Amino acid sequence: MAGFDPKLAALVVWPALLWLAWWLAERAHPRGVPRVSVYVAVGLVGSAIGLTPGSVAEGGGAALLAQFALSLVLFELGCRIHLGWFRHNPWVLLTGVAQSVAIFAAVAWALGAVGVAAEWRPLVAAVAVAASPASLLRVANDLRAAGQVTERVLHLAAIQAVMAVLFVKGVSGYWHLSAQGDWMQAALSSVYAVGLSVALGVALAVMVTALVRGPFGTSTAPTVGYALALVWLTVVSDALRLSPLLAALSFGVLLRERRVFVANAQRDFGTLGLLLGVFLFVYVGSRMSWGALTQGAVWAAAAVVLAARVLIPVVFNAALAVPSGTTVRKGVLTGVALLPMSAMTLLLLERSIALGLPPATEALWHLTAALLWLELLGPWVSQWALVAAREAVLAPSGPDRGGASASPPQ
Repeated sequence: MAGFDPKLAALVVWPALLWLAWWLAERAHPRGVPRVSVYVAVGLVGSAIGLTPGSVAEGGGAALLAQFALSLVLFELGCRIHLGWFRHNPWVLLTGVAQSVAIFAAVAWALGAVGVAAEWRPLVAAVAVAASPASLLRVANDLRAAGQVTERVLHLAAIQAVMAVLFVKGVSGYWHLSAQGDWMQAALSSVYAVGLSVALGVALAVMVTALVRGPFGTSTAPTVGYALALVWLTVVSDALRLSPLLAALSFGVLLRERRVFVANAQRDFGTLGLLLGVFLFVYVGSRMSWGALTQGAVWAAAAVVLAARVLIPVVFNAALAVPSGTTVRKGVLTGVALLPMSAMTLLLLERSIALGLPPATEALWHLTAALLWLELLGPWVSQWALVAAREAVLAPSGPDRGGASASPPQ
């Protein structure tokens, strides 16, 4: 409409879009449709009609809120990571690291075969390593899934998240060094960012250990406390040009190790987490570039990424299943369930653009079709794998009822 302020339009329409995403997801979920896929689909519609929020590079408040929403997810994932399991069963850690390296190498090589420029290939390959912790946790929680496959999927997703951040920071440091000869900027983009991100998460965990003590009368109190701590962690990490996602994961992992995360905190951060989850996936869908989807190079890159993310996790988890203490069938299902890729990949690239890494813009363009398919279809595949593993307490088409706590890793 002529003369209508576009910022006011966004303020009016975006809450309605979020409400529509929630309403459609609640109607579709009883029919077996993953809520995550509905949220992304609504975001895609928003993108098609021009309702695209500001990105990290543009300093958009929506992008910072998306980083906070993903930080909540990674914190919760960190609180489920059992480092002692890696010490007793190093095959799981080996599987996660090996398949991450293999995905990076395979995508980087295959992108060259389909004609992607050498300047963009390393960064596309780096972010292609990341699974989608947000999608996997949401699907697992919606199904009340618990068991060996579920725990392996979540632990491997955490490993791949860390490896993706390390690869991205490594590529960033290498680019600054090779393109500009700037040793200082290369160090700040890689070693500094990784080391201080982990240190910040660890320091916050130590402080929270001393200050947040139970018992609490309600589950609301500890939930609010952890959420506010993560608000601080996200804002400070962003201001210091660190990785809020790596800091949040480190925060959660150390709290788990120090046995401070109180049992009566709300799952998914309660209503706050569910609300931010809707926003996060609608945001992801809204950041899609429809113009990129008309380019053959984008679809060629999507085919490469999809093939690597389907085949490599399945092969590695099946090959190392017996040494790691599970069956080949469960190893295959674990690899299949790791397919989703979305929010973390998008935010890693937008963060790289904001930090002044030129290849990140082209990398995001090349990954548009891959993000579209892996976020729309990935949750369906993960849901099928967890149901096939007989670890879903709720059938995908069943009504929500009492939850089940996750079983310990085996």
